[in-house]
Amino acid sequence: MASPIADVSYRDYDGPLFAARYRWWVIAKQGILLASKKRNLQVLSFVSAWYYLAMIIVLFFVNQGGSGGNSEAGNRIMEGIMKNVVWKDQFLHGFSFAQLPLLLVTLVLGAGAIANDNRSRALLVYLSRPCTKLDYLIGKFVGIFVPIFVILAVPTILFYGYCALSFNQYGFLRDAPWLLPQMLVVILMSAAFHSALVLAVSSMFDQGRVAGATYAAMYFITNFFTVAMSITWATADGKAPEPVKHLFYGSIDGLQIGFCKAILDTRGSRPFVGGQRGAEANLPVPAPPLLAISLILLAIIAGSAFLTWRRIRAVEVVG
Repeated sequence: MASPIADVSYRDYDGPLFAARYRWWVIAKQGILLASKKRNLQVLSFVSAWYYLAMIIVLFFVNQGGSGGNSEAGNRIMEGIMKNVVWKDQFLHGFSFAQLPLLLVTLVLGAGAIANDNRSRALLVYLSRPCTKLDYLIGKFVGIFVPIFVILAVPTILFYGYCALSFNQYGFLRDAPWLLPQMLVVILMSAAFHSALVLAVSSMFDQGRVAGATYAAMYFITNFFTVAMSITWATADGKAPEPVKHLFYGSIDGLQIGFCKAILDTRGSRPFVGGQRGAEANLPVPAPPLLAISLILLAIIAGSAFLTWRRIRAVEVVG
């Protein structure tokens, strides 16, 4: 008769073995898995894609109403409507209107990423194992970067696919052949920017709520500065000083929108319209130089990563 007590004696480990270079992935995977289980992130994902969803509905009914049963007259109507649509501006609007929901996504993912570890003294465990500060930093960064990238990229790709399948005959691919790769570059930069910046803020505190409040304050304070520059631009009748054009992008979301404009090589236009009509004062602020805005974003990402690396400590040092 077999013993009902299981054999708990020592036995050799026969599970999967990974090289030491994958130590960061253990931390990153845990962050990604936790993000995938948060329902508030799923809701925010739909909210961040609201402009793309609205445009799909609008374009669908425009296409159905203007096609006229694929008659010649209906095709002429559709061609006239499509001439007023600047496709790259629609993707710019989709990215721009996603900024506020993206702030909430970043807070949910990253506000407590390091702050909560500081509070629970979890770094004593992380860094006492064969895990370096760089492993920990990369793992936390990737754990935030991947969900943000997916949340931004999925609706962008779906909207691009819908437009390519439905409006290619009206010049969608001809007018913007590199639109999807350009938007993916924008999304990569945005995800890296938010991930690095929120980790730097989180590393400075031992409570996730305080870190989240600080990051939100940074966002809204700099956004008020952007609004002030926008008012200055509008009231100057299109003749505002040159610095106003560049200071307009001096905020967390402004830097990303400016980079998107520069990559797409567009000034932007009014939502749901596409045409750049009206007085100069009513037009959006011109795009900043691509090289300058790229260097600023990369400098902030690198500086934030360095600050986070310096703040990662297994014990609190009291001077």
